[in-house]
Amino acid sequence: MTPSDFRAGFIAIVGRPNVGKSTLLNHLVGQKLSITSDKAQTTRHRVTGIVTDEGAQYVFVDTPGFQLKHQNALNRTMNRTVTRALSEVDAVLFVVEALRFDAADREALALLPKSVPVVLVVNKIDRVRDKTALLPYLEKVSALFSFHAVVPVSAEQGRQLPDLLKEIRTCLPTAAPIFGEDEITDRSERFLAAELIREKLFRQLGEEVPYALSVVVDQFELAGDVRRIHASVIVDKPGQKAIVIGKQGEKLKRIATSARRDMEVLFGGKVYLEVWVKVKSGWADDERLLRSLGYE
Repeated sequence: MTPSDFRAGFIAIVGRPNVGKSTLLNHLVGQKLSITSDKAQTTRHRVTGIVTDEGAQYVFVDTPGFQLKHQNALNRTMNRTVTRALSEVDAVLFVVEALRFDAADREALALLPKSVPVVLVVNKIDRVRDKTALLPYLEKVSALFSFHAVVPVSAEQGRQLPDLLKEIRTCLPTAAPIFGEDEITDRSERFLAAELIREKLFRQLGEEVPYALSVVVDQFELAGDVRRIHASVIVDKPGQKAIVIGKQGEKLKRIATSARRDMEVLFGGKVYLEVWVKVKSGWADDERLLRSLGYE
């Protein structure tokens, strides 16, 4: 039986690139749903993570970092994803990095809605050596917007996340659960498989190449607890294809092996994974092709 004061709702996680939004989502849910790397703008899609406890169901929506520098079709699509998420939620987590607040943070702050509660989440407090610097920083940022609450956390270490959930619960409407209590995402395994491959590409390639590629799952077959997955890495130029494949195919093999291991942990079963690389010039500025690759 759901208690009469049970709460449920959608919460957008927003902020500039690389403040730890995806890490926060993954630690809140307790599963790796949103991919991470030390490169900015790793997240490109709207990723939903669901947390259900005895008093509430929190449906978190991880969003790409809002991008103003490069206005190709891909980045316009990602920006629409952020804007749409902000218009469809019951609360917002505005994530910043402890002791840092720059022009990109201000640009993200300007997008915050006035119609729903916004919780300021100050992440990466574990990296702050001088803890006495935190209070003046919190006071400074808090003065910039009418925040519902301010919660310092370490998403990476899971510190103060229960406190964050308590604050979020006060923002949510009284309602029955939206999803089943065992569900952790509304995204398909097919989508998650493509994202895990893309994460390994971001982590194992140089600075520029990951931004010039995407991943599509061409075939996904499930027999019992065994999954057979065929995927393609889409790149913009033939030279990028050679970089992804590496000498005698070794780099692509490492990427696929690492992605397969993560898939087996997430899906709880054996995975057979094959990955190819294909050249599709101009894919990041082709709205029709982006839709076919799963961009909203």
